[in-house]
Amino acid sequence: MYIIKNALRCISRSKGRNVLIGIITLVISVSACLGLSIRQAAESAKENTLAELSITATISYDRSSMMNNIMGGGAPTGGGFDRNQFKDMMGNASSLTLEEYQTYADAESVQDFYYTLTAAFNGNDALEPVTDETEDEESGSVSGQGGFGGGFPGGNRGEKGMFSSSDFSVIGYSSDNAMSAFVDGTASVLEGGTMFSEGTTDKECVISEELAIYNDLSVGDTIVLINPSLDTEAYELKIVGLYTSSANNDFSASMFGKSQDPANQIYMSAAALQTILDASDEVSTTVTDENTGRESDSAVTGSISATYVFANTEKYYAFEEEVRTLGLNDSYTVSSPDITAFENSLTPLNTLSTMAGWFLVVILIIGAIILVVLNIFNVRERKYEVGVLTAMGMKKWKVATQFICEILVVTMIAVIIGAGIGAVSSVPVTNALLAGQVENQTSQQMQMDQNFGRPGNMGGGMQQVPDSNLQGGDVSKTPDNTGGGRNNRFESMFSGAADYITEVNSAMNLTVVLQMLGVGLLLTLVASLASVLFIMRYDPLKILANRD
Repeated sequence: MYIIKNALRCISRSKGRNVLIGIITLVISVSACLGLSIRQAAESAKENTLAELSITATISYDRSSMMNNIMGGGAPTGGGFDRNQFKDMMGNASSLTLEEYQTYADAESVQDFYYTLTAAFNGNDALEPVTDETEDEESGSVSGQGGFGGGFPGGNRGEKGMFSSSDFSVIGYSSDNAMSAFVDGTASVLEGGTMFSEGTTDKECVISEELAIYNDLSVGDTIVLINPSLDTEAYELKIVGLYTSSANNDFSASMFGKSQDPANQIYMSAAALQTILDASDEVSTTVTDENTGRESDSAVTGSISATYVFANTEKYYAFEEEVRTLGLNDSYTVSSPDITAFENSLTPLNTLSTMAGWFLVVILIIGAIILVVLNIFNVRERKYEVGVLTAMGMKKWKVATQFICEILVVTMIAVIIGAGIGAVSSVPVTNALLAGQVENQTSQQMQMDQNFGRPGNMGGGMQQVPDSNLQGGDVSKTPDNTGGGRNNRFESMFSGAADYITEVNSAMNLTVVLQMLGVGLLLTLVASLASVLFIMRYDPLKILANRD
């Protein structure tokens, strides 16, 4: 008790020196609090968002695995690369069947499952695509999804690309959840119409407002779709609604051919579209291409795009092990665009967190050195006091404890005040620094786009995800399955758009408070270590004998 009382009296006697130590410790505390708060904000944003993030995943064919199989795990020998084998394997690299997708949907980790079925059709004379024909002829024909050739990925493939000469993309949805554009509000059915019933087999469809105006169509009318490979094969659909979508603005120039213009997308139930594909298969014949002489099946083929939904990331990571157990071979991979988007969204915040960590280390090292030097001078100035106390019979460790108590009281008061200042300023400071990081990241992306000769932020540009800490903002965007999700892929390819966490609502919590207390104790121990060493080495008799 005497040690504590004496320590408090010494603090009051040496106000100037202790105020200086307190100010230095206060600066260190505020800086440390900001650094710890930024790192905690990054961790909290990640944990909170992941906890509330609904993860979607797809199963796709592993092309790298296919290439390894063709190459035999090494360089080709003899005849070199076998193109025919490559073509054959590409032809067999179809998506899984619906039955297989549904089998994997039975995994315990899966929360929801839905899919889209996409097929290509032409229109009759009364139904023309929203495309300038002259412009389309000048641009040339485009084969494959999105104009990248090779036929539409997935589904049963014929010899020619599904969209090489088609007017319309007919997209069947297995459920309302699959129509993410309508779920998130980027698309909607106009008044006077309705969406087709979920899972119906009735040949009902919803077309774009632009297509309806172009062909003078309205709700209740019927349209006729033609098999691109067989002009005599036609199917009649009833229009039950007209939709408008922001995606229609992206490809109004028909840059990938008329069938790829979003206005030419026709929506219907997947079950109803499947009945059309089954009927087409029943009446299919063998057709011969006039130019190449190659034979193919005339049946309209469809592409399945299946999506699995998980409650959290743990379920997603468990899914891959479960599907392997259920029979999925190594030629297929499980991937999640949501996790990729989420990790990209954290880039500025993670960069800021790393910088805050290094800043914290530097400020603690510099602060500790300054406090050590000040305490060395403090002990040397009070050498006679140490000699008197020890000569009176006080143990050296008790004298050292008194000095430690003095440093501890001054340090903890400064730490508490510093933590309060840091708590008040942590959010605005963090958001200001984060805004700078986001701007820097955006500038780097725009500079890279310019290096590649692409206009910055083409097709949508930078999007932001605010308030993702306490409010649990969803940093990922559910893949827009409208049109098989093609628009999102094109936007990613050409715009370099990213969803960044740009704001946090809380950076200070109990963890940071406890860490600040640890910082205070650490500074006390480091600063008092020199004092203890000097005190333990002092000889009280020599100190008193050499007293001037």
